[in-house]
Amino acid sequence: MGDDATRHRVWTLPNLLSALRLAGVPLFLWLVLGPEADLLALGVLALSGITDFLDGYLARRLGQTSVLGQVLDPVADRLYILAVVVGLALRDIVPWWVALSLPLRDLLLWGLVPLLRTRGYSALPVHFLGKAATFNLLYAFPLLLLGDGDGTVATLAQVFGWAFAIWGIGLYWWAGLLYAWQVRTLLRTTERRRAVSDA
Repeated sequence: MGDDATRHRVWTLPNLLSALRLAGVPLFLWLVLGPEADLLALGVLALSGITDFLDGYLARRLGQTSVLGQVLDPVADRLYILAVVVGLALRDIVPWWVALSLPLRDLLLWGLVPLLRTRGYSALPVHFLGKAATFNLLYAFPLLLLGDGDGTVATLAQVFGWAFAIWGIGLYWWAGLLYAWQVRTLLRTTERRRAVSDA
């Protein structure tokens, strides 16, 4: 009973950190597109990375894992990735095919959710490939932002940024296709969940 109550708590330290991460998304976009304060924008991304690590660590350490936290964490990751690619595309730092390829993959997966629900599932477990893709992308785009300039540091940042970006996009789509295959397998091997009939 106590464990169930803990899992449904909202006001926990990890959830507050996730909310702080979410609040940083519009701030990042404003810094990149408004004053073009790239160093401050990179600081926001760095803070996001730190809080991303801390919310998971503290949730496990303090026994404060929650249903809300399991939703907020991946949502924050995807919003940051989307905000960064849109911001960089609008600044002409990355081509638009890069900016569009990531949300298109997410749209594909969201389209599979109704199919999962017919089998009594709302989502499948996160695959390690998806985590690896997110890791690469969260490194790639700050480096590409840092590479928007002149000098040795900018050149190195651009080279490493594109290396992370290419691997990240490839892994992101690979993880998405693997997820789609898992949904296909589930649909073939699991009976449709019967709707509760009205008495």
